[in-house]
Amino acid sequence: MNAPWLKQVFTRRWLAYLLVTILFAISCVALGMWQFARRDEARLEMTRILENFDSTPVSLTDALPALDAFNADEKWLPVTMTGTYVAEDEMLVRGRPRDGAPGFEVLTPLRLPSGAVFIVDRGWLPTGESQDAPDHIPTPPRGEVTVVARLKAGEPSIVGRGAIPGQVATIELPLIASMLAQPTYTGAYGVMTSESPDPIEAPPASVQRPQLDEGPHLSYAFQWILFAIMGFIGLGWAIRNEWRIRNADDPKEIERNAGVRAKKALRSPSDAEIEDQLMDESH
Repeated sequence: MNAPWLKQVFTRRWLAYLLVTILFAISCVALGMWQFARRDEARLEMTRILENFDSTPVSLTDALPALDAFNADEKWLPVTMTGTYVAEDEMLVRGRPRDGAPGFEVLTPLRLPSGAVFIVDRGWLPTGESQDAPDHIPTPPRGEVTVVARLKAGEPSIVGRGAIPGQVATIELPLIASMLAQPTYTGAYGVMTSESPDPIEAPPASVQRPQLDEGPHLSYAFQWILFAIMGFIGLGWAIRNEWRIRNADDPKEIERNAGVRAKKALRSPSDAEIEDQLMDESH
């Protein structure tokens, strides 16, 4: 391709601009790949919801053969267990908004016949009217109870975020196990689906079904890749434009400009061109 303006690329200044454009493109492509990875994670979560959320409950010991066992593909899998709630060790997870309202999740330990404790998230309660806690926490059923809950992995700790006694900042299962000082499942906890017999008081609000939405990650990924391409297009335009300005007296450039002016003359002048012409004539 006969493009003499490309020779301008091999000057020190334009090579520096080229390097910046390449780094910009690499960053954009990396961000695009990150968005593709985020989309894959969202699609994997959708698969887990479709396969597990409405499946038939299995025994807790079948799903979690050890206290620290948990497979990520078991997320949202319903499990069933029988035990006794340890209401005196119940705790609240703070900072849990729902539908725009601040609130808490209620964690109630369930002691199993084996002596181990499984943490059950019994649901959500709004923040109270006059204090940073629910106005009332419904009492769990007394005596032996059969619980069906959906498995979820424990949460990591958040540096610098604490909680008052009786509350925790996150569902950090190893921390909760140390607070209970009893053998406790630390691989996963359960979001309650049902309990039998029914409690005397209405339980906290149950978990909402996760929405099947992969998000805008695919469109964001394409946008980042488009930005990378536009960077090179912009660099090429800048190089070519500067060459034309510096070589306005070149015969080929004069011929090109004459062709451009001829094409403009064939079309109707714009309002801006008419105004420019009138200004020129007035002077």
